[in-house]
Amino acid sequence: MGMIDWTRVADLYEDFGDEGFAEVVDIFLEESDEGVARLAHSRTPADDRSSFHFLKGAALNLGFVELSRLCAEGEAAAASGAETGALKHQVCTQFPATCAMFQSQWRTRLGPDG
Repeated sequence: MGMIDWTRVADLYEDFGDEGFAEVVDIFLEESDEGVARLAHSRTPADDRSSFHFLKGAALNLGFVELSRLCAEGEAAAASGAETGALKHQVCTQFPATCAMFQSQWRTRLGPDG
């Protein structure tokens, strides 16, 4: 399936239409940036768990399957009191990179000219 479930993305695109989906993407990118920043700066297991949980849901909603899986691992680790540093680093690195790739590709894959 890869990092992004493009079938999920296509279904959302169909539901919202081009203009509506563009707005969904803009909101997702803004909220994801904020979520990644919160995760990067969180200092307690409870804050880590909350940030991983938020990003897991955001990733899943837009079909970012690999990121959702990583966030679920981080959420579980934080909930059990395990070390989350490596997962935080992975998510904080991969989330922006995946968002940038998604942003550069979704219109050509799904848009009216795609």
